[in-house]
Amino acid sequence: MLFTLGINHKTAPVAIRERLSVNEHELGEALHSLRSGVLLPETAILSTCNRTEVYFREDDQQSEQRVIDWIGGYHGIDRDELKPYLYLHHDGSAVRHTLRVASGLDSMVLGEPQILGQMKTAYQHAHNAGTLGRSLERLFQHAFATAKDVRTQTAIGQSAVSVAFAAVSLARQIFGDLKPLTALVIGAGETIELALQHLSGGGIGNVIVANRTVERARAVAGRFDAEAISLDQLPDRMADADIVISSTAAPLPILGKGAVERALRKRRHKPMFMVDIAVPRDIEPEVGQLEDVYLYTVDDLQEVIDENMASRQAAAEQAEEIITQRAGEFMRWLRARDSVDSIRQLRQRADSVKAEALAKAEAMLRAGKSPEEAMQLLAHNLANKLMHAPCKSLNTAAHEGDARLLEAAHRLFQLPAPEDDPGDDSDSGARS
Repeated sequence: MLFTLGINHKTAPVAIRERLSVNEHELGEALHSLRSGVLLPETAILSTCNRTEVYFREDDQQSEQRVIDWIGGYHGIDRDELKPYLYLHHDGSAVRHTLRVASGLDSMVLGEPQILGQMKTAYQHAHNAGTLGRSLERLFQHAFATAKDVRTQTAIGQSAVSVAFAAVSLARQIFGDLKPLTALVIGAGETIELALQHLSGGGIGNVIVANRTVERARAVAGRFDAEAISLDQLPDRMADADIVISSTAAPLPILGKGAVERALRKRRHKPMFMVDIAVPRDIEPEVGQLEDVYLYTVDDLQEVIDENMASRQAAAEQAEEIITQRAGEFMRWLRARDSVDSIRQLRQRADSVKAEALAKAEAMLRAGKSPEEAMQLLAHNLANKLMHAPCKSLNTAAHEGDARLLEAAHRLFQLPAPEDDPGDDSDSGARS
């Protein structure tokens, strides 16, 4: 069975999501811990600012409880505290959920494209860690192809609606004209680059890009005629910023209340607009208590985002139709794969029975028995051995009133309908 177990922006607040976040540099270690700790044949982990999800295959239907225990243990969260925020999908529901996530239909920003890149990163880490198998490998590739179809066949990605866009839109609502202002963006990932695009399009006057690696900051800043600095320079440059947008992968906040207070004094309490898009948070929540600071998190941006969603609703309905079709295609492949495995096992058992019966017949011939006796024994043994397990299961089904199994047996062995059966020989061949 395929499972998806996780939390997202719909089920858990940012305070919970940041506690379950797995840094990209820790994904390999987490995957090995999960696979060895829960004994899963296949698994992958997707962790973004808005969701942390575990994808896994397991034939044991109780495996989700062990995965929950692992999540709690790995992140140091009590199981009872964690469970109210979790959702679980399995088989067809898990497939559909995965395709919706890849296509941006389950995102805070409907149709946002960043999640596809994040899912590809999750896939690559699982691939490198060797935790993918045939089912999840196929599922991820199917999800990527489905997301591409949604992008090309619908208009879901045509309007500029994203967390970064919402942040810049809110800044324009607060300040009006962006031209006289200076923006400080912290980080150098996709979200920050999107924010820079929207800031540039909004006519921002000056931009400073701060990053732990100055070379990366320079590479991003160069595309937007911006200044690049290191994180160590933040205390000296914070006072220059009217707008601060932060999205790093730092495990702890990089901007504290004291640093912002000092910047405000240098600014003579000129207002600062701050957006913390990171999970875990880059800016201490206490910063929001300061006067002259407008601090927003990803959760606070939801209202702004909602105002820009109307144009994507019709496209989302078209996308859902594509998802339904593609999910059905994958489930047909999954069922066909299961039938191939079953047929292979059935043939292996038949070959084993054949070899055992043939060995006994050959032993009779070597002992001087006639070919006719050996053939009779061979036929008898083959029939009894091959029919023993099915007949035993059918007898049990009859005693337990399992009509579905009895009906399936009639279809599988192409038997006449019960009312047309001339006799009851259900015990025939039941003894080996």
